[in-house]
Amino acid sequence: MNSTMQKISIEKVKESKIDQVDFNNLAFGSVFTDHMLVCDYKNGAWETPKVVPYQPISLDPSAKIFHYGQSIFEGMKAYKDTDEKVWLFRPLDNHKRLNISAKRMSIPEIPEEFFMEGLKTLLEVEDKWIPQTEGSSMYIRPFMFASGNGFHASPANAYKFMICLAPSGAYFSGKVKVLIEEKYSRSANGGVGYAKTGGNYAGQFYPTQLAVEKGYNQVIWTDDHSHEYIEEAGAMNIFIRINDTLITGPTSDRILDGITRKSILQLAEKKGIATEVRKITVTEVVEAAKNGSLKEMFGAGTAAVVSPISAFGYRDVDYDLPELEDSYASQIKKDITDIQYNRSEDPFGWRVGL
Repeated sequence: MNSTMQKISIEKVKESKIDQVDFNNLAFGSVFTDHMLVCDYKNGAWETPKVVPYQPISLDPSAKIFHYGQSIFEGMKAYKDTDEKVWLFRPLDNHKRLNISAKRMSIPEIPEEFFMEGLKTLLEVEDKWIPQTEGSSMYIRPFMFASGNGFHASPANAYKFMICLAPSGAYFSGKVKVLIEEKYSRSANGGVGYAKTGGNYAGQFYPTQLAVEKGYNQVIWTDDHSHEYIEEAGAMNIFIRINDTLITGPTSDRILDGITRKSILQLAEKKGIATEVRKITVTEVVEAAKNGSLKEMFGAGTAAVVSPISAFGYRDVDYDLPELEDSYASQIKKDITDIQYNRSEDPFGWRVGL
């Protein structure tokens, strides 16, 4: 640790609650570890992070997070291999994206050292909480929000950066049936769609609820202007396989620069799978479904890595996708998770040991 940050203080709990946790039945993101990381921004500077017992946060009712939505987050994981060594997957990409989100939401950027040393210190304290059962991992939620007070519509003068940990079991989404959305939009040009800010997700809940009421699991988002171009799958990036080519839309103001998305593109290229990063129309996907050239669609994100889509609905017609034995989705998921759990070589330098 260099001299720009003092040593991180650690306040441990008097008694761990780890014995109360059934590690064989961990729901995603619902059980939390004994400790969390807290770092305050005051008087124009970030203070040294602290590891403290997991506990409620006390905020003034006028804290700007409640009124103007200055809130951002990241999603990442830690993995424990068979030798009980702990690994992170592309953590510097998460740090970089957090700061991209921070800049867009007028939140002070967090220094890399504060993020990485804070995360590693917290994970070392909570090492026993990192599950080792097949498919399980430690879900990591770094987040930042406006803690400064005032009803005036302007950026806050104080912020909190925190990291909380949730040991989670294998994430199986099952067969996902999606509805292509033509009325509501996730984001717009010049907006905040590329930032991981809470309001983006809050705005998705209502249209998704309407889709669920119609018998679908999730929504496929299209562009805000014409609703002709496919953009994201719920809270995930989307990949579409037509014949043997894997296609995904380009990142933009509207589309999140997903770390799993980037990894899939690099991995597919190394495997010799043809990829295209381009706009893809709903019409092209519907035509491919009709003529049999549409082979796969899947979401890509941290929680599930890949989430295969079994069918999609568009204008009152449902289109089923074929069930493939050796799908690109299954191949890619295995390759990525083998790297994450240190079961294979990592030719990309994605894996970072604690």
